[in-house]
Amino acid sequence: MADIRFLPCGDSAVTVEFGSVVDEALNGAVHAFAAAAEGLGHPAIREAVPTYRSATVHYLPWLLDFDEIQALLAPLARQAGGQAAQEEAVTEIPTLYGGEYGPDLEEVAAHCGLSPDQIVALHSAPAYRIFMLGFTPGFPYLGGMDPKLAAPRRSQPRVSIPAGSVGIAGSQTGVYPIQSPGGWQLIGRTPLRLFDPALEPPILLKAGGRVRFVPIDEETFRRIERRGR
Repeated sequence: MADIRFLPCGDSAVTVEFGSVVDEALNGAVHAFAAAAEGLGHPAIREAVPTYRSATVHYLPWLLDFDEIQALLAPLARQAGGQAAQEEAVTEIPTLYGGEYGPDLEEVAAHCGLSPDQIVALHSAPAYRIFMLGFTPGFPYLGGMDPKLAAPRRSQPRVSIPAGSVGIAGSQTGVYPIQSPGGWQLIGRTPLRLFDPALEPPILLKAGGRVRFVPIDEETFRRIERRGR
């Protein structure tokens, strides 16, 4: 990855770009770099935030200036860029598809020229990579969805979406961890609590990991809902 770039982000952060495309190998390098940067334990480094193709390192500018933080991080970036992707454990996300839990399933099926059952089968087949977390606490942006399922965002976003809702937007799928507004097409819901500040850790999923959606019935949904995680 010869095109690694260091870009100032304000006066106390640097964004390290590993490329201009979104794919698993590049994203793996991003997460390896972010973990290595935090693993230094340097007093100037506050946090490393990974995204699809870059990681932003927040630092204390009175301890290191931009040139110094770049010199510190450059070897880690080069090393991460040459690493092979690591295999990650797969977290299963039990999901009740359709009905009141997935009010847009029929619309997505019609858009894709498939039946609702085919949508569920295709959506629950892959082990998706968690490229990044964002938007709300613990919202996973997932890669690896079958292109047959691609569907546009809703023309009119909803004001309130229930926590646990599973949605599709374009070529991505994801899960709303908390009740919030949103414009993704909702095809199901999980009873798992992806974000709960009373639990440790409060965020269930980890960026760089993998998830697989597992279809369940309403009885199973209620049973897991009572358990929480």
